[in-house]
Amino acid sequence: MCGIVGIVGTSPVNQSLYDALTVLQHRGQDAAGIITISDGNFKQRKANGLVRDVFETKHMLRLKGNIGIGHVRYPTAGSSSAAEAQPFYVNSPYGIALAHNGNLTNVRELRELCQKHHRHVNTTSDSEVLLNIFAHEIDMCDSETITPEEIFRAVSNVNRLVKGAYGVVSLIIGVGLVAFRDPFGIRPLVLGERLGEDGKVEYMVASESVALDILGFKLIRDVAPGEAIFITESGVIHTSICSDNAKLSPCIFEYVYFARPDSIMNGVSVYAARVHMGTMLGEKIKREHPNLDIDVVIPIPETSCDIAVEIARCLGVPYRQGFVKNRYIGRTFIMPGQKQRKKSVRNKLNPIPAEFKDKKVLLVDDSIVRGTTSGQIVDMAHEAGASKVYFASAAPEIRYPNVYGIDMPSSNELIAYGKNVDEVCRMIRADGLFYQSLDDLKAAVQKENPALQEFETSVFNGHYITDGIDEEYLNFLDQVRNDDAKADKAWNDSTENLEIYNEA
Repeated sequence: MCGIVGIVGTSPVNQSLYDALTVLQHRGQDAAGIITISDGNFKQRKANGLVRDVFETKHMLRLKGNIGIGHVRYPTAGSSSAAEAQPFYVNSPYGIALAHNGNLTNVRELRELCQKHHRHVNTTSDSEVLLNIFAHEIDMCDSETITPEEIFRAVSNVNRLVKGAYGVVSLIIGVGLVAFRDPFGIRPLVLGERLGEDGKVEYMVASESVALDILGFKLIRDVAPGEAIFITESGVIHTSICSDNAKLSPCIFEYVYFARPDSIMNGVSVYAARVHMGTMLGEKIKREHPNLDIDVVIPIPETSCDIAVEIARCLGVPYRQGFVKNRYIGRTFIMPGQKQRKKSVRNKLNPIPAEFKDKKVLLVDDSIVRGTTSGQIVDMAHEAGASKVYFASAAPEIRYPNVYGIDMPSSNELIAYGKNVDEVCRMIRADGLFYQSLDDLKAAVQKENPALQEFETSVFNGHYITDGIDEEYLNFLDQVRNDDAKADKAWNDSTENLEIYNEA
């Protein structure tokens, strides 16, 4: 999962891009990058690290121009090498830069297509592959001055060739900014506008509406599934649906975990959806376990806090903040290896003993993926003095790998794979375990937008909405995503990054 942003302004956009990436930092903490256009050339800065660490004053001063794109990365099947930080760019045709959120599921076939078109891909990133596919389609344009119709034809061809999930922002030198979203709208992308200092309209696209809010842009709407937005360098906007079979099926896990609560996605307030999740799960626990003896409800901060408040209200028991979170530790879900995840949980959370001692506690989390974190937190609650520890998950059982840009590994590394609820409960050492049902999860989101009829829910039910997701592909994904593979990549990346540093 990554965060992307693009701005076409009437004054320098470097600070706005920086500020937008800062509020999208939750979507990726591995690397950050910005590219702007000034005097017909790309100005770029990208590196591993948080936004605040990647961009120093000297870098910001070089990022001149009134148009630019930015990216924060969290790696899935790709590498963590500094060389794979985004945005990427190619010199031909025109000069094209691109940043991408998602995952391409037919990337091996697309790499072969790049070779056929004599386009060299220098990294293992599927985003660089996507850039070259898009660049080739732009290169097929006949006229010297590229038109909106040719832009949309190029995106239409990309949509026919590419499978998977993608939200994209791209710059074309001398032309403008192009943004597009996959035909299922799996990954989020929103469009906003504001008046610049000269009174002319400025446009912005971003992964989440919160990035628009902090910069004073008004949310116009979500980019539609299969839609392309083309904004010229002079600020003229053109839009077109570039897919014959576009159908909105957004990733439901965005609402459970990834998105900020103050964002609006596909007409849904993320905060409100999480409140509804809490109501649904609280009512289910109350209905199915009417005699459950619980003294206090405690969230595992922070995504689950709004959910836990509603569960406590439904059950009629106190809500308490029982864990203190170290806000200077990255999100454990995004940590690249199991050992690092284990260590980071203890560094990240510390219990308040008075809230646990001699109490029957219901812990609430947004989801249970590998179960390692959940088990450690249950242990911490027991060690803090809880007499019983129950556990509630706002998401259903996660049994299948995600292929659309979320780092949910092979099924064998998912704690619920091939197990029932009681077995998972014993493995995390809880006294009781309660999962949200998939129907209730969907209903919680639909309460805010009844027009949403379908969601991407493959991690829960194994149904993949794009073609080509078979056993062979899942085995391939397992080879590049499992913890052993990540350990090898971490070593290779650290060595490569050292070489890059020594050459700089």
